[in-house]
Amino acid sequence: MNKLYFGDNLVVLREHIADESIDLVYLDPPFNSNKNYNILFNNPKGQKSEAQITAFEDTWHWGDEAEREYTEILHQPNTDVAEMILSFRKFLKNSDMMAYLTMMTIRLLELHRVLKPTGSLYLHCDPTASHYLKVMMDMVFGVENYRNEIIWKRSHGHNSAQRFGANHDVILFYGKTDKVTWNTVYHNYDEEYLSKPYRHIDKDGRRYKHENPTGAGISRGVTGQPWRGIDPSSKGRHWAKTPDEMEKLDEEGLIYWPDKEGAWPYIKKFLDEMSGVPGQDIWVDIDPINMMAAERMGYPTQKPLALLERIINASSNPGDVVLDPFCGCGTAVEAAQKLDRQWIGIDITSLAISLIEKRLRDRYPGINFEVIGTPKDLQGARDLAIRDKYQFQWWACSLVNAQPYQGKKKGSDTGIDGLIFFQDDLNAVKKIIVSVKGGEGVGVSQIRDLKGTVDREKAAIGIFITLAEPTRPMQTEAVSAGYYESSLGTSYPKIQILTIEGLLSGQQKAEYPDLARGGLTFKKSKPAEKDPSQLEFGL
Repeated sequence: MNKLYFGDNLVVLREHIADESIDLVYLDPPFNSNKNYNILFNNPKGQKSEAQITAFEDTWHWGDEAEREYTEILHQPNTDVAEMILSFRKFLKNSDMMAYLTMMTIRLLELHRVLKPTGSLYLHCDPTASHYLKVMMDMVFGVENYRNEIIWKRSHGHNSAQRFGANHDVILFYGKTDKVTWNTVYHNYDEEYLSKPYRHIDKDGRRYKHENPTGAGISRGVTGQPWRGIDPSSKGRHWAKTPDEMEKLDEEGLIYWPDKEGAWPYIKKFLDEMSGVPGQDIWVDIDPINMMAAERMGYPTQKPLALLERIINASSNPGDVVLDPFCGCGTAVEAAQKLDRQWIGIDITSLAISLIEKRLRDRYPGINFEVIGTPKDLQGARDLAIRDKYQFQWWACSLVNAQPYQGKKKGSDTGIDGLIFFQDDLNAVKKIIVSVKGGEGVGVSQIRDLKGTVDREKAAIGIFITLAEPTRPMQTEAVSAGYYESSLGTSYPKIQILTIEGLLSGQQKAEYPDLARGGLTFKKSKPAEKDPSQLEFGL
């Protein structure tokens, strides 16, 4: 079942995900914050900090696609949704927010379709759009299936001009029906709370509190009768348990009798028998990903693993299927894998899919999963190059474990599409320039350009990745560049020409020494423990 899809999640949902096949959906879509988010890659000391690209542009505008999806919404069977989207457009016009809500609504309809009757959906958003999204989710899922609006404190206090600091996200939690899978999440009592009610210690050192054995109101049954000469009805109450149950508790030493004459007994409630405090809807204990966090991947808007583990533990069971249709760097996917769930991840950028692949293989050596949508053969690579040259370049860089260089709007072509950092001695980090060509026509001038770029950037090696077969003059020109002589005593071609076909078949690979085993180019995740325990998280 474990699958990663590269593509538009609307298309993937419609073509690949069956009705009522998913137990839990978590989605963390772009927030319509009008920001561009850059992926920041590892930057070895002494290297320029330009190796970053725009992962996605969190900006939405009304256009042909929004109009088409809006029309689809008007003609689908859920008339509540259709009427609400009409109302939104009257109010919001053809604004960026309207484009965002249209994009989200048509996908929420598909996510509702694929959920099992026992399934749940958690939508992670921020306060700029959460109020609109909640209204629309009421229409998609039904007001009666709303569960929670969870507030996650994602940052500590900071100054904001002319307003209170914004430091939280919103997570909207809905069920498909009223029969959702639910596992109560408990957290430990805080010491201040424990020091008051659980202040008593028995002879075995166990902490306990006194619990009133009566309930409000007079009962006509056995619980309303006197026990041990004590009549609760005299104070308008009744025993919470039957006389037989009270006798059994007393025999087991679970009744506390005060020394004061006439004082009523209490039931002993031991701390070590309590599950903890049930989780509430304000989460302040899960810290965001900071610059020094061990799990930080460098991906924008990355959420902490603990956040996803809490959601997955609460609303699914081992073996269930978890879907993240905006999977980014794959935190939900990793959490699902760790907690023994099946999973499906979808993302529209090949870069995200490549990062998730690397993350999972680093964390779980030998893991098996299927990647769907990225090119598997030469024709697939050609199709991607025609559809989106940037996605093709990013995907081609992933074939040699290179980080993409810069993004779509960085100005003139520098001759660099990717970077690889390596180390073959203890003194310095070396650099490899990667140039990708997705056209059918390549020539010797491009090899000369790469040689010039390698010299200009003081790089050790240049790699030329081509979709087309290289010409003989290109190969001759590459050989003329000579070799990089490693301090390890080995030599590597200074200019290497690799074809997409050769890389896909495994017949070719980038050749260079690397004592760091790729750890200078990408952050390497530590392998997960073989049998991770099911953690309890505080709120």
